[in-house]
Amino acid sequence: MSNQDSAVFQALHEAIETGRDAVLATVVAQEGSTPRDSGAKMIVYGDGSIVGTVGGGKLEAKCIEDALKALPLGKSQRKSYLLTAEGLGMECAGKTEVFFEVYSANLKLFILGAGHVGQSIATVASAVGLLHSVADERGEFANRTNFPHAAAVYAEEPHKAITAKRIDDRTYIIIATRGHALDQECLEAALPTKAAYIGMIGSRHKVPTIFKRLNAKGLHPEKDPRVYSPIGLDIGGKTPGEIAISVLSEVLKISTGRSGGHYRNSIRQNVKKSGKKV
Repeated sequence: MSNQDSAVFQALHEAIETGRDAVLATVVAQEGSTPRDSGAKMIVYGDGSIVGTVGGGKLEAKCIEDALKALPLGKSQRKSYLLTAEGLGMECAGKTEVFFEVYSANLKLFILGAGHVGQSIATVASAVGLLHSVADERGEFANRTNFPHAAAVYAEEPHKAITAKRIDDRTYIIIATRGHALDQECLEAALPTKAAYIGMIGSRHKVPTIFKRLNAKGLHPEKDPRVYSPIGLDIGGKTPGEIAISVLSEVLKISTGRSGGHYRNSIRQNVKKSGKKV
């Protein structure tokens, strides 16, 4: 790996950790004469500043422009550029294809616990395109093999992974560690943060017990509107996969401000208003 690539990946890692909006632009194909070969990378931040290069000049200026257009859309995309007089006003006479990976989210998941439930939540989160990070002190669980699509994987104690640098008002914390004591430590560490949501897995017995212990410390999670515990929607889920769907359904419901009701109900109401039989 070149020094320039190392700088790009370091910049991307820091952007993800701090929640800074960024786009990773990578040359994925080229034909004819082009300024950079496949693999060339550049980070474009929301303010237009960059790290790395995909060739400089008019091509790079156009890539920066397109990266900034992609940011508010929140969708990765692939674009082709003709390096001709008719295309970008260049004389290279080649063609370059660039893939833009967007790292910007109104919602960022921080999964505390890398066990079966944590892995299932990450899998579903990845399937629906949610940026997520995970923390667990067990390196055999918290690794890239188990979390290939995570923005970051921290092999450290979950409650210590909760830092101001990693948590902001777009962060949705999901507490699902391997034990009650660890869950309590995570909840205690999460309460003072700016997190938009703090969900903790637990039974009807476990949750009140943890709340009482925190009450004795002067903390009152039951009065904090961000705290959801037991976590998830009541859909009868018991397996890790079902729990993941329940949890992320709740997260999406809260983040979008929707009711979580059935779509068919609104249609039936409209039909009734029109005077037609349902």
